[in-house]
Amino acid sequence: MRNALILKVILIFISAVSVALPVQAQTKKQIKELGEKIETSPIFSKFYSGFALYDPAVSTFLYEYQADKYFTPASNTKIFTLYTSLMVLGDSIPTLLYQETDSSLVFWGTGDPSFLNPLLPKDNSVLTFLQQSQKNLFFSDHNFKEQAFGEGWAWDDFNYTYQLERSPMPMFGHIASFRHQKNDLGFQAMPRLMADFVTLHPGLSSKTVQFRRTNINNNAIECNNAALAGVPYYEELPIHYDAHLWTRLLADTLGKIVQKMQNNIPLADVKALYGDIPAELTYQLMMQESDNFVAEQLLLVCANQLFGTQNTASAIQYALDSLLNGLPDKPIWVDGSGLSRYNLFTPRTLVKLLEKVQQRLPNERLFNIFQQVVFQELLKNGMLPKEDNPLMCSQKQERLVTNIV
Repeated sequence: MRNALILKVILIFISAVSVALPVQAQTKKQIKELGEKIETSPIFSKFYSGFALYDPAVSTFLYEYQADKYFTPASNTKIFTLYTSLMVLGDSIPTLLYQETDSSLVFWGTGDPSFLNPLLPKDNSVLTFLQQSQKNLFFSDHNFKEQAFGEGWAWDDFNYTYQLERSPMPMFGHIASFRHQKNDLGFQAMPRLMADFVTLHPGLSSKTVQFRRTNINNNAIECNNAALAGVPYYEELPIHYDAHLWTRLLADTLGKIVQKMQNNIPLADVKALYGDIPAELTYQLMMQESDNFVAEQLLLVCANQLFGTQNTASAIQYALDSLLNGLPDKPIWVDGSGLSRYNLFTPRTLVKLLEKVQQRLPNERLFNIFQQVVFQELLKNGMLPKEDNPLMCSQKQERLVTNIV
């Protein structure tokens, strides 16, 4: 359901900010006709709409309709996060930072969302590193300088997996899952320690299976009678970050004791550990599944890489000051995913950002990262003629940047 909604948002915004036509066919007459169609369109007239037609070959906007007006961008915010990640992190995302003494290994997260994430390929490199250490393990979250939820988020939605908490060292995609197989009694939890937080609430309706957290600030979970027997099901809930819970989860996963570091860490001889999951797969998950959690965590990784602390605002400010010069209109940018209603971008700014991304990546990598299903959906709904399939024409540099991305 989340992906279908996000796809619709992307399709609406793409249709609002861009159109794909061969440059050779863009005569003044056709552009004028296009403008008349947009300005008299019964679809555009019902909504607050913007439109920008851009020719990257000559760096010129050919037609604009309210392209300088600010719109709530929703998941198009992730394009800003992607560009920042490409520029700051590139092809390598560190998972852990650590330092060692004769008897101890102290480690802390970078914000990397890939660690034990079920939506990404299995990677045991970080687990193996920690398991093979013969030293006492200490987990620290000293570098986490962020709130769980962002400004302008719907905080009442803490029970929904489209809005997961930000955390210093995500595990399991920050999601607890509950599964019931046919003929089983009860349910299986993953991670399994999350079963300790579940209590039966007989008063909950048993028409459908229910798992729900009862408080935004802890992991207390209620389930109903339907969750204990009956038809097979699979349910998910967000996990609330708590440093002591994290040490328990790590200890249970590693099969060895992990302690919470209580003292300040003298930051000397710090080393970085990289997992084996290519950064491109993490970028794909963010863009192709419109994964809000991955987007938020990537900005935290960028901040940690730049400043040694995880803070969204510092990463955004760095990007605005150092990476996003020359945009037509200053973005009002507050989070990594677009969950916040406070984000505001103009259509022409988004088009120029797409051009920056296209200049940063060769087309092959661009297609690997971006949501190709969008174009398939456009074709299916008749929004693009089949002969103008952008996936078939990506090598033609005379086409619009939105035909490339």
